Amino acid sequence: MRTLYNILFLTGFLLASPYYFFRLQRRGNWRQDFMHRFAKYPPELKQFLTNSHALWIHAVSVGEVGLCTQLIYALEPRLPNMKIVVSTTTTTGMAELRRRLPTHISKIYYPIDRRKYVNRALALINPEAIILVEAEIWPNFLWRAKRLGIPLFLANARISDRSFPRYKRFGFLFRELFGAFVGVGCQNEADAQRLREVGCRPEAVRVLGNLKFDAAKLGERRTLNVPALFRQLGVAEDALILVAGSTHAGEEVILENIARRLRSRFPNLFLVLVPRHAERCHEVGRQLRAQGVKFIYRNEIRPETRFKPGELNCLLVNTTGELKFFYELATVVFVGKSLTSVGGQNPIEPGMLRKAMVFGPNMQNFADVTRNFVQAKAALQVPDAEALEPAISKLLADPALRAEMGQQAGLVVQENQGAIERTVEMILEQLKPRGIYIAPPRKLG
Repeated sequence: MRTLYNILFLTGFLLASPYYFFRLQRRGNWRQDFMHRFAKYPPELKQFLTNSHALWIHAVSVGEVGLCTQLIYALEPRLPNMKIVVSTTTTTGMAELRRRLPTHISKIYYPIDRRKYVNRALALINPEAIILVEAEIWPNFLWRAKRLGIPLFLANARISDRSFPRYKRFGFLFRELFGAFVGVGCQNEADAQRLREVGCRPEAVRVLGNLKFDAAKLGERRTLNVPALFRQLGVAEDALILVAGSTHAGEEVILENIARRLRSRFPNLFLVLVPRHAERCHEVGRQLRAQGVKFIYRNEIRPETRFKPGELNCLLVNTTGELKFFYELATVVFVGKSLTSVGGQNPIEPGMLRKAMVFGPNMQNFADVTRNFVQAKAALQVPDAEALEPAISKLLADPALRAEMGQQAGLVVQENQGAIERTVEMILEQLKPRGIYIAPPRKLG
């Protein structure tokens, strides 16, 4: 079976490599540390890890990086004698790791899942444990780690509606892989049951809650002054700000059309579009220009940039890591990937900021979270694009309703926090028998 997998993987990788490199080019900055993907890491990493215990934490992309960061900050004081290596797959994920984490945390790209590269990476890092944060399952990596006796953990684990049938259909491959995990922290009981069905050992699976609720509460160094930026763009202090966060193809035009029509009723309405993938922004910009929209790209704003009131009615954010700062100034938030795509994006961050928010019908990746917000009357969920405009209009027109929804959203986030501490305890419990020094938890106050 392993031989067959490696033949199929190599064939598939070679066939898909043109598209793979095309995506790398689109995202930019792909040359830096490119050889990491073949497990060719700089000599400094070997020097850093010499005569040390290492902990390897993997976050696939930007969405997982935030959770990974919080895990590191929670684990570091409990494991003072361990050095941490954190990996990611995408260039945008790497940019976020470098922005969020201090220099003493080693940051690398995850190796391509060929035996040669996986073996080389694990031999160099020689981790005491590996934590995958909402990670993809790569067979060669897990096979090798299991053979070396390295404890494997899944943090914030979930299986999507699309992946579940696939894992069951290919159970002859995946059951052994899922069975290798010694600790699996799930978001809810439904995910826990799915993970048991695909091969996770029942004693390894625990319902710990959603780490994203905890990730939202932690502070972050401010890198952008949004009020000052808005003043540069001529946005009035009393303007109504509609922020469309983590949007996917088609949603930007829908939101712009809605904003244009709503300006007849709300003339001081300003739209902020933040596509989920920054490399799409040029395409979105072409669409906006075709419709005569007066907008500016975020990365075109310079210290000397000045616009008169009314000259612009839209900001297109083509940078990463700044969405939260725009959420803070939002009057209403639209959560993307919920109208024209499937899965939805994270509504917890605007909820933590006590913002009135609205999203479409496709929030499958955050089904429980969405249900909590809607049932608490902390968010509006619309069935389609046609219903989105009256929902946004309703919120823009009613400050009291926005305040009440924001208050409820903050309570939902507060009531669901605590998963980070439970996840840390699950990991430490498995590491204790390995003779690793574990510091007592810090006392508050």
